[in-house]
Amino acid sequence: MTHGTLYLIPCTLGGDTPAGQVLPQHVIDIARKLRHFVVEQPKTARQFLSALKPEQPIQSLHFAALNEHTAPEDLAELLAPLLAGHDVGIISEAGCPGVADPGADLVNLAHRNGIRVVPLVGPSSILLALMASGLNGQCFAFHGYLPIEDEERNKTIAALEAESAKRKQTQLFIETPYRNEKMFKALLAQCRPQTLLCVATDLTLPGESIQTRSIAQWKAQLMPPLNKRPSLFLLLAAG
Repeated sequence: MTHGTLYLIPCTLGGDTPAGQVLPQHVIDIARKLRHFVVEQPKTARQFLSALKPEQPIQSLHFAALNEHTAPEDLAELLAPLLAGHDVGIISEAGCPGVADPGADLVNLAHRNGIRVVPLVGPSSILLALMASGLNGQCFAFHGYLPIEDEERNKTIAALEAESAKRKQTQLFIETPYRNEKMFKALLAQCRPQTLLCVATDLTLPGESIQTRSIAQWKAQLMPPLNKRPSLFLLLAAG
């Protein structure tokens, strides 16, 4: 039996952005045809797909959850439709599946089972922020979430700044939106005045804001409104 294809379907970075503004028509057409999906949250995935107007009634589509609570031994069950010959789409909560996303585990398993994996074009907040930051786009690293505890977070910031200076490497990381302001204050307190910091907020959304300043310049102006707004932080230290 021929295996199905695993499609990695990007979605919008927020509910205020119509899919047609950030997704190519080709991607929308593929998503409309699929009947099997692996998603982080079925509720939001249904909302996203409903906006795309799928070919089949939304009630007839099959949704399986893959998130931080999914046990490794449950991945094989998610692979079953593909092994049975059905095409499957992975949808993240926002942006691109497999990037800072639990969908990577299923993609890895698909490769090990000889299943074709097709990444589709769509918005990645990491790349959009890097593109617009003006920082080094040839040498960079994404670190996900930094430690929550103050002491560990401060040590990590210092280490990332030192690594950035040593390698001329842009350091990217995120924070839970309600802790953005605490992260911003920590960066201003820990980093050297000449270090560049880009704060990219609400990417592709109506309130989008992308600003790159030195730490000294950030300290001389009012804190940007970051509370509960999805943001990325990018550092580039002088060597």
